[in-house]
Amino acid sequence: MATPLKILFADDDLKYSLLLKRFLEKEGYDVTYTGNGTMALEQFPAVKPDLVLLDINMPGLNGFEVAEKIRETDRHVLIFFLSDRSDKTDRLKGFSLKGNDYLAKPFYPEELLARIRERFEANAEVEVAEEIYRFGNTAFDYSTNEIRTGNSKTLITSRQAEILRILARNPDVAIDREIILSAVWGNASYANSLALNVQITYLRKALHNDPSTGIVSLTKKGYMLKG
Repeated sequence: MATPLKILFADDDLKYSLLLKRFLEKEGYDVTYTGNGTMALEQFPAVKPDLVLLDINMPGLNGFEVAEKIRETDRHVLIFFLSDRSDKTDRLKGFSLKGNDYLAKPFYPEELLARIRERFEANAEVEVAEEIYRFGNTAFDYSTNEIRTGNSKTLITSRQAEILRILARNPDVAIDREIILSAVWGNASYANSLALNVQITYLRKALHNDPSTGIVSLTKKGYMLKG
């Protein structure tokens, strides 16, 4: 018997949520329900879901904030946003956070079921390919967020992996800060610029075992990965 699909479902509308939870469970899914975003984020590591259903308007952390936190450590889990707001701005924000789908309330449970089946049937047909970059004496496996130098292995976050991937695709080439900020955060705001500085510091520490490579800061030009 196949292992049931695990779903983490967060929505503060209790009555509606329990009905949807029961519907999904009757379809054979393993559903963990939480009433707010903070609890969903706490439950995420323990549940290890295949799919996260996030209501956008929740007390504490809203759905967008929860998704952003999840994407810092996991870029593979599917995320569906649920919202009673269907304006273009919300949809664009959802997809900028690498959400996989967006359903405007009210929707029929059968519509959600169809979208879940479509996504997971498509994923089952696609084998995840290895994506490995080599520079200096180091190998970076983008598919697992792992940096290997000799017998040393370091696991980095998904956001750090996104940054390193951009640099690793262009070794010995200066990459403008704004290109990295736009690709990884969506915009070059002051707060995101500070966050990039922090992530570069962590990446340099992760690469410190290999003196033949490293990330170089170039004044007014951005960053370069020594190949």
